[in-house]
Amino acid sequence: MRNFLRVSMRRSLSLTVLWSAGAVFAASASAQSLSHFPDPVFHDGFNGLNAVGTANISATDAARFLAQTTFGPTDADISTLRTLGYQAWLNQQFAATPTYETTDLPGKTNSAYLNWVANVLKEQLGQNNRQEAWFLGALGGPDPQHPTQNSYNHTDQLRQRVAFALSEILVISDQNATLSGYPQGMAWMYDLLVKDAFGNYRTLLDDVTLSPAMGVYLNMMGNQRVNSAMNIHPDENYAREINQLFSIGLVMLNLDGTPQLSGGNPIPTYTQSTITNFAHVFTGWNWSDCDANGNDNFQGCGPDQGGTGNPPYGVNFLTPMVAYDQTNAVMIAQCNGQPQPCTVPSYHDNGTNLPDDIQNKQLLSYPSAASGGLLGPGGTAASDLKFALDNIYNHPNVGPFIAKQLIMRLVTSNPSPAYVARVATVFNANRSSATQLQAVVQAILLDPEARYGQWQNSSTFGKLREPLLTVTHFWRAMHAVHSCGANIAAAGTPGSNNYSPPTSYANQPYRYAGYSTAWSTGQTTTYSVGVTQAAQDALTVFNFFKPSFMPPGEMTTDRLLGPEFQIQTDSVIASSDNTYASYAYNFDTSDTCDEIPTDRGFDPFGDVKINHAQDLALAGSGKGGLSDPSDRLIAAYNARFMSGQMSPYMYAQLKSYLDTIDSSWANGSQDWRLQRIYRALYLILSAPEYQIQK
Repeated sequence: MRNFLRVSMRRSLSLTVLWSAGAVFAASASAQSLSHFPDPVFHDGFNGLNAVGTANISATDAARFLAQTTFGPTDADISTLRTLGYQAWLNQQFAATPTYETTDLPGKTNSAYLNWVANVLKEQLGQNNRQEAWFLGALGGPDPQHPTQNSYNHTDQLRQRVAFALSEILVISDQNATLSGYPQGMAWMYDLLVKDAFGNYRTLLDDVTLSPAMGVYLNMMGNQRVNSAMNIHPDENYAREINQLFSIGLVMLNLDGTPQLSGGNPIPTYTQSTITNFAHVFTGWNWSDCDANGNDNFQGCGPDQGGTGNPPYGVNFLTPMVAYDQTNAVMIAQCNGQPQPCTVPSYHDNGTNLPDDIQNKQLLSYPSAASGGLLGPGGTAASDLKFALDNIYNHPNVGPFIAKQLIMRLVTSNPSPAYVARVATVFNANRSSATQLQAVVQAILLDPEARYGQWQNSSTFGKLREPLLTVTHFWRAMHAVHSCGANIAAAGTPGSNNYSPPTSYANQPYRYAGYSTAWSTGQTTTYSVGVTQAAQDALTVFNFFKPSFMPPGEMTTDRLLGPEFQIQTDSVIASSDNTYASYAYNFDTSDTCDEIPTDRGFDPFGDVKINHAQDLALAGSGKGGLSDPSDRLIAAYNARFMSGQMSPYMYAQLKSYLDTIDSSWANGSQDWRLQRIYRALYLILSAPEYQIQK
């Protein structure tokens, strides 16, 4: 990963002290037979690609596969994968019970986390609760916060990982002023991504299009036909983004994801006229509980209005939008006295009623497009929407466009064109399949380039880890739990400490935690990655970073994509490193609550603790120092965190430092070996070699 590793990343002080020694050390590295790259010789034990579908998998290869398919490998996951093999593990994941944020499982009332919080604990839901629900799925494991569901084990890591990838393609965000107040509505759309993660992409497009949260975010909610007299024109926001970001992109693509050229220039996929026509199609949809006339000229419906007396969290966010084709008295009155024909107006432009309608709407035109992509007059809002979504879905760009983005989110930022073509072929071959995305995900993960690309294309293969995924990896690998919360609720009628009783936060593992941050994703600048990234919290519809971003310098010169580098500013790196340091050095599961450092002040919501003690035996067996070296700890962390890809150079640097730690480092009654664990965790998590997932 030569080009990625050369990109400058400033680190916090203690990291800089250790790794700056590398500049001097590197000068003599070749003389000492040390390298920044692992040696691939005998890597597969001569099994080659045959190992892909078998159980003959090394621990490090298992960890690497799990880094692509989960929110971070654990030792138990590695062992399970080695026993099952890749294909059997995938089959197990495809069959695992989904974890939903606000959608109860059949026969399990309040099994969804947000429903439990709202209906059992009687708490007012906030975005922090939505983050709790997201972490329940991301971290996985037992679910003891549900008194009646304590045998429920969340094991759907692959589904959750793919849903998160989809959430970075089909974006909504709590940065939107309306959505910020309706976390359950955002969670309902995220549940659609979870539900459809292994389904058909056409179904996903339909579900997302009619999701009220998406309708609010990209202005399709309440979008109505043109009325020049009232200066009403269909909003083009969703029409543009569903094409540009959710399906086909800006230029025509070959099957391998490379742009098609005409006269040396890329060929546009659509024109402004195309978007205008789509905008007219995407009219006539609103909240499911508006009254028969669309309630006050189609503008008075809302999450706290409508006809059902919704509770504050907006129950109509949990039902797909519905079409309003019917006659409206207000529009009929406006129609009187206008030149005819002016008949039976509705909120949807079907090309037949008002003079401003577009009778024949030219959508995407491509050789296999039904009716040449021309939508004629006379349809309903539902039938016209179906035609439009079919027109988008069947475009030849969708396969390579979505295939490449999913590869980039799971495996590598710069997949070869051949890799993209192989996955796009699977996408196209399964266009009518109810398990299309399941086949696509499997093709992505079992492709030879995914499994061995780090050896085949060592200078271009891999991706920078997203800050949020680094945190989840840390939490999962070190068995993090929430602890030490006070017996208070997050919101509601003021009670003790200005919070309402009687909810018990103590030792419930997925509650809001850690210096007013949800699992280190809150909006703080010192101990958090949340200033950069939290689920469904992107600043714009373009996600946290653009798929086309190239970091300046060598990567731009070599035309290498590095989307995640777009959010790696100096301040983000510093706050992320502070997060890793804070929890690597503190907050152990063996600590009592009064032992948690008080430098942050009293936090009634508790904090996150990790299990350092699980690795004590690896850290040493005697008194430390050179006679009791750190080899086993480094080897274990190399597998668990770095998939066995730690370079000889980094290994030597770590060992040289950690071996200086001995029993004299004991802090009171504290085991000296914890000092090795603290420093190994921090230095690995903040090292460039770890930050690049290969």
